[in-house]
Amino acid sequence: MASHDLIDRIRARLDELNRSERKVADVILQDPATATGLSIATLAQRASVSEPTVNRFCRNFNAKGYPDFKIKLAQSLAGGTPYVSRSVESDDDAARYGDKIFGATIAALDDARRALDTKRVERAVDYLIQAKQISFFGLGASGPVAQDAQHKFFRFNLPVMAYEDVLMQRMVAAASHTGDVIVIISYTGRTRELVEIARVARDNDAVVLGITAPGSPLARECTETLEVITPEDTDVYMPMTSRMIHLALIDVLATGVTLRRGEDFLVHLKKIKESLQATRFPVGGGD
Repeated sequence: MASHDLIDRIRARLDELNRSERKVADVILQDPATATGLSIATLAQRASVSEPTVNRFCRNFNAKGYPDFKIKLAQSLAGGTPYVSRSVESDDDAARYGDKIFGATIAALDDARRALDTKRVERAVDYLIQAKQISFFGLGASGPVAQDAQHKFFRFNLPVMAYEDVLMQRMVAAASHTGDVIVIISYTGRTRELVEIARVARDNDAVVLGITAPGSPLARECTETLEVITPEDTDVYMPMTSRMIHLALIDVLATGVTLRRGEDFLVHLKKIKESLQATRFPVGGGD
C-alpha cells in the first residue's frame, strides 16, 4: 500500500492494536505533523510507553524502525491533508472538539477534491446546460443541500425547484419527461424511496444525476453520478462531513454551468447581485 495511505491504515487498524500500541497511534493521529519531528524517546514519553513499544508499532506498519516510519509519515502528509483522529470524547473541551470537527471536515474535503472525476463533472454539466427544468431532491441532512442548489441554479433563468418531501419527489418524478433533469443527493445511496423515484424518472425519459456513493443502488439507477466516498464516524458527537462535500459539488456544478454560459451571461448574474445592495447597510454605516 502506498505511503500516502499510512494515516488511513493506522486509523483502520486501531482496534487491532494492543493497549500500548494504541497509545502510540493516538499520539500520532492527534497531530501527525508534530509527530514527524519527535524523537523516539519523546514519542514514547507522550504515549506513556517504552521505546521498544514504539519500534514494534512502527514495524506493524511495514517500517524498518522509527526513523523509517517518520519518513513514511512525512510522505503521507505530503500526499494531502491528513485524515485526523475524529473521535470526540465526552470530556473534550471546545478547543479539542472544535479542532477535531474542523480537521475532519478539511480532510474530507481534501480527499474529495483529489478524487473528483472531472470527466463526470463535464458530463453532468452537459446535462444541466441542456435542461428545460431542474429539480433537486434530498432527504434528511441532504435536504438543505438541495435547497442550497436551488438558490444557486435559479440564477440561470431556468425553472428550478428543490424538494425534501418524498411524496412530492415521487409526484414530480412521475410527471417528468424528456428535457427534465432531476438531481438526487444521498450520502448512502441506499434509501429505498429515492432509488424507486430515480427509476420512475428514468422510465419517463428524464435525466437523473446522482450525488451519492459509488456502486450504490441509487448510483445504478442514475444517468450519471458524481461519486462521493466519505467514511462517516458513527460517534454520536460528530456531525456528518458528507454534506460539506455535497455543498462543494453543487458549487462545482454551478460554476461549470456559469462558464458554459459565457461572459455575456455574467451581466445577468451581476444584475441579480446588485439588486441586493439596497437591502444592506453600507459598510461602516450606522451605530
